[in-house]
Amino acid sequence: MIVVTRLNRSRFAVNPDLIERVQESPDTTIVMVDGARFVVRETMEELIGQITAFRANVLAQASRLSAATRAEDL
Repeated sequence: MIVVTRLNRSRFAVNPDLIERVQESPDTTIVMVDGARFVVRETMEELIGQITAFRANVLAQASRLSAATRAEDL
């Protein structure tokens, strides 16, 4: 999950796997695959950075779990 901020400064978490697109015009809007839209304070670049970091973290954790499983099998 990534944490984003509404224009009224309330924060909430979004599953980045369910984001269809992000657009700026001029406010940043997250459009979800179900059609829900969220206007947030973060820029498009910040959101892309958060999504990239989230996915990198998922891959790193999967790699650690896989390595631990292989070590247990030895």
